[in-house]
Order: sequence, then structure tokens, then C-alpha cells
Amino acid sequence: MTENKKTTGPGKLIIGQDWASVVTGFILILFVVIAGYSIGTPTFGGKAGWSSNQDMPGIFSASSLWMSALYTFVIFGIISVTGVILSGDKLKKFILGFLAVFFLAILAQFISSYAGFKNLGLETVLFSLLLGLIIGNLVKLPEWLRAGALTELYVKIGLVLLGATILFKDILTAGSFGMIQAVIVVSVVWYFSFWLSRKMKIDDEFSTMLASAVSICGVSAAIATAGAINGDKKKLSFIISLVLIIAIPMMIFLPIIAKWMGLSEIVTGAWLGGTIDTTGAVVAAGTIAGEEGLKYATIVKFSQNVLLGVAAFAISIFWAYRTRGAGEKGKHVPASIIWERFPKFVLGFILASLVFSFLLSPETAQSSGKVIKSFSTFWFNLAFVSIGLETRFADFRHMESKKPFYSFLIAQTFNIIFTLGVSWLLFQLLSPK
Repeated sequence: MTENKKTTGPGKLIIGQDWASVVTGFILILFVVIAGYSIGTPTFGGKAGWSSNQDMPGIFSASSLWMSALYTFVIFGIISVTGVILSGDKLKKFILGFLAVFFLAILAQFISSYAGFKNLGLETVLFSLLLGLIIGNLVKLPEWLRAGALTELYVKIGLVLLGATILFKDILTAGSFGMIQAVIVVSVVWYFSFWLSRKMKIDDEFSTMLASAVSICGVSAAIATAGAINGDKKKLSFIISLVLIIAIPMMIFLPIIAKWMGLSEIVTGAWLGGTIDTTGAVVAAGTIAGEEGLKYATIVKFSQNVLLGVAAFAISIFWAYRTRGAGEKGKHVPASIIWERFPKFVLGFILASLVFSFLLSPETAQSSGKVIKSFSTFWFNLAFVSIGLETRFADFRHMESKKPFYSFLIAQTFNIIFTLGVSWLLFQLLSPK
């Protein structure tokens, strides 16, 4: 992912893609908060989803669905066009391409709403990616469709909005032991994963994204890290696929293993929340573990999510030093260079979190946060449709794909064992009885 830097022409306001994502993200946030906009992105069948063809007439005859789809298209279309203009990109053919990408994202939402997929904890981004991959590998993309696949812009706007859903105040709600576990696990597992990948001669970029996906919070962490280091979209696609696929057997078997080991529901929940990388799979696994298990799985998972902004900031600084030229090794890196390389949308992420944490009332933050969360998720859906469209399987022949796969599995195994020890120590031995 690269920052677009354009020269500003007469009468044009071009600020680059990073700042464009911050500006457009906050336009959306202000719109939701000030105007009190409360219509989320389209949903099919509610929380339970749909399970058969008999559900279709009721779902598609609902006026709320079509109103939500129309409003979402208009809002996302206006914001996207604004982002394109501010980034300095061309609008030619973009509208038609955006319409196609938008339709595919809606289709992915519909498919992921199937009750069977929901029960497995499969997230919409997986189906967005698959739809894009199928089309991108079956046909040669026409220019009008390629023009609408603006992966970087969609991801960055989504990340700015994501900051509004991760509140500093909620660190207290997450519990002190949950936060302690999150800090320990994220720090140790990230370092181990990165060290292992480098030992296996996987490049720095791949290693950094992979380490974040394993240690922090899966899909969101991988996306945030890719944005922070301008990561390769094909590598990001590979890692996201691994995260979503590996989460399924973990969701099924870890609760069973915990019961076999005789772990308490509290320890089991803390273990599940600290190891399983997707929120949906954490909830599903916690439900299997029991009421207390679900509660503590959610607490620990949320604690790791809270660290995402801090981690993105730290990784940005780390990457600025890591990517110095050969002649710069051992030299002091001036603040101006760090600022130039620093992804500005991370500041938007942090600022959004601060605003929703300390400037808005809890009621406003909660009500607006639900809509903004649905917006953030849909931006990611657009991004992963775009990634799929731009990714061809033939390209993976030239990619070092086996080593990252083995590295991910080994790092995740270490994560499972290490987090089990930390969970047992904190929630069995040290927590108040």
C-alpha cells in the first residue's frame, strides 16, 4: 500500500491519500454524530441470518433493506468520490467501477448472513475476498472495473472509523487482568512471530504483518499493519486467508481441549480470547465454553483490540527505522523522515478514539458507534473485494508462500501454549477468588 503524493494544481485541493482518508473519515463521523444518522449498512435476516429459501421473500420485501442499501450507496459513493478527488486520482470510470465493487460487497454480506456460516464464525471479508478472487481470476478485468478497486483508500477510511469503536474508557471495563494478559501476550507473541519469520528468511514486510495478525487481533491487526508499513496487498490477502481459515478448527477444538484438561470456564475464556484471531470465532468458542467462558473470552479479546491503535503507532515508528537505506544504518533518523513515512491515517484512528472516549457522552458514543462500526466493516468489505479483483493466483507462483504458512502455524502453536500459561497464571493463581 503506497501513499499517493500528487502535485497540487491551480484550483485543486490535493492532500494525498492518507490525509484524504482522515478527512473523509471524519466527515462520516461528524455526519453520524451531528445529524444523528442511525441507518446502518444492509443486513439480511438480522443477527440470526437466513437459513433457507423460505426466508427470502420476507427479507427482500422489507423496505428497510432497500432503504439501507440506497442510503449506503449514496453515502459511500459521495465519500469515495471526495476521497478520490482529495487523493489526486482520476474520477474517469470510477463511478461505474465503484458500483460494481459495491454490489459485490453487498453480495458478500448476503452470503455471510447464511446461518450456517454465521455459526462457524466466518466473517464477511472472507466472502468479499473470495468473490473478488473468483472474478479476478476468471476474466481479465476491464479498466472501468479496475478504476473502482481502490483498495488503499477503502482500507484507510475503514481504519479511521474503526478508531471510533475502540474506546480508551473501555480499558477499565476490560478488567486489569485482561489488559495485563493482552500486553504480555501481544508483546511476546509478536516478537516470537517476527523472530521466527526472519529466521525462516521471510522478508521484513511479510514478517511484520504476519506477527501482528497472530499476536494482536487477526484481520483488523493485519489490515492496520499493512497500512502502517505500506504492505503488499497480495501478502495481506494471503495472511487474512490464513487467519480466517485457521480460526475455524481453533474455535471448535480449543474448548474441547480445555474441558479435557479440566480448566475452569474463566481460564478457558481468557485462553480463547487471547488466541483465536477473529471476534466471531471467539464468541462462538466462548459460547461452547459456557456463560463465564464467553464473558472472559470477550473481555480478553476486547483488551487486545484496544491495543490495536498503540500497536499501529509503534509499528509505524519501528518500520521507519527498519527501512532506512543501507547508507543510513547506524545513523540517527531525523524526526522529519519519521513524519514523512508515518501513515497519517493512524493519527485519524487515534483521534477518533479520543473523541469518542472523552468528548462525547457515553450514550452518543454508543449509539453512533454502532452505525460507524457497520460503516467501518463495509469499507473493509469494499477493500477485500478490490484485493481479490487485483490478485491473480498465478502471481503466487513467484511468492514464497510455503514458509509464511509454516511460520504462521508454528507461531500460532506457540501463541496457544504461551497464552494458556499466562491465562492460568493470571486467572487461576493470581486473580481474586
